[in-house]
Amino acid sequence: MSTYLFPTLMFVFIFLASIISIELGLAAAIIEIALGVIAGSFFHLQPTVWMIFLASFGSAYLTFLAGTEIDIPLMKKNRVEAVLIGGLSFFVPLITCFLFAYYGFHWTFPASKIAGIALSTTSVAVVYSVLVETGLSVTNLGKRIMAATFVTDILTVIVLTFSFFNFNTYTIFFIIVSLLAIFLMPKIYSFLLNRYNGKVIQPDIKFLFLVLFLIEWLGDAGKNQPGLPIFILGLAMSGLLAKNPAVMKKMRVVSFAAITPFFFLKGGMNVDLNAVWAGAVVMLIFLSIKLGSKFVAVFPLAKKYHVEHGMFTTLLMSTGLTFGTITSLYGLSIGAITKAQFSILITVVILSAIIPTAIALRFFKPITKELKEVADTEGEEG
Repeated sequence: MSTYLFPTLMFVFIFLASIISIELGLAAAIIEIALGVIAGSFFHLQPTVWMIFLASFGSAYLTFLAGTEIDIPLMKKNRVEAVLIGGLSFFVPLITCFLFAYYGFHWTFPASKIAGIALSTTSVAVVYSVLVETGLSVTNLGKRIMAATFVTDILTVIVLTFSFFNFNTYTIFFIIVSLLAIFLMPKIYSFLLNRYNGKVIQPDIKFLFLVLFLIEWLGDAGKNQPGLPIFILGLAMSGLLAKNPAVMKKMRVVSFAAITPFFFLKGGMNVDLNAVWAGAVVMLIFLSIKLGSKFVAVFPLAKKYHVEHGMFTTLLMSTGLTFGTITSLYGLSIGAITKAQFSILITVVILSAIIPTAIALRFFKPITKELKEVADTEGEEG
């Protein structure tokens, strides 16, 4: 294949995904994964070395951005509620899906761990987009749902990191560099912003890329998942970036326009449709287990804290996409799961992003006239 043909085709898919996602009202990541499936299964395209590299960095960059979205003051204010809802939203599906994978489907122990982690996630991207669409992102209800979502995501990254933790010489440097980045990066980045803000060449973002590449390289060299320090780095910088929304907007544009689409396309290319059809029963069982366990874990608490919006909260907490994809791809990359198992898990992840969202918006969306009431009273109920 020509040197330029493959990347040209990839950007065709990326462009089409952006248009389709807007027209259908679905997350671009879902469309990118679907188009990746088409590219791999029907056009027999496979990721090249440069695409694998970009996809890996896209995973790290997504993890960082997820950390930057956390509203620390809000989480402190609603810490009990967020920890209870977000914690149970993670641990109940984690344990349930792991047990079904290991004892019910006789998957290996590492594969069962990947299944449990991948299917216990809540998609911050899906939740955030739904809250913006409904106008709830500026209300106490919306902010409290986001706080619970972040707890689930934090736990996902922590468990994924330590479930496959390796210790060697590179691990020592990985830990040291990660700690230095977490503690020093906010000050360094603040200096770069004050000195170079407004410059079109964006030295600050380039320095951020350098730090992320360094952490990712050391993590890979030590055979460790770099998600935890990168997520915490995003968390450490969330306050600074909240005060610089223009910079945050540029980071998102760079991410979703030119980096993260390769991560989701690569994920789709690794899906084996024959494995999906062959494992349809397992896939449907996994989907039922994820949604059912999320309901059991979240609904009683959501009903308590969010009163008449308990079902809406429960359905949003049942979504999965970004970290479910990251976990599944990581499991495939280290050989913890097979391509067939990956195909099943990624399909469940996609369905869990679509089905609960559609039900929440169709049957349980707070109507517009309720928004002011929600903003004024929901915080008092906590």
